Amino acid sequence: MKSAYELAMERLEKAAPTQKISEEQKRAIAEIDSQFKAKTAERELFLTGQIKAARESGQYGEAESIEKQLAMEVRRLKEDCEEKKEQIRKQNP
Repeated sequence: MKSAYELAMERLEKAAPTQKISEEQKRAIAEIDSQFKAKTAERELFLTGQIKAARESGQYGEAESIEKQLAMEVRRLKEDCEEKKEQIRKQNP
């Protein structure tokens, strides 16, 4: 007799089958993640320095503006990363 968990997993598998991806696709996805992390770190380092400088000079409005810019850039980079990874997943293994 199957448990409720096993039955639920079977229904889920029927509704949305697990995608199989090749080793090449896995490597490509890992490379995209690596690039995303590097770009994000680069932007964070650059803009964090600008935020610190703005705060030290008493320009709190400017610091807040740069913080919002940083959040938007990180969000955009993450969306780009996920889009690229999804394209790779859609390719036939």
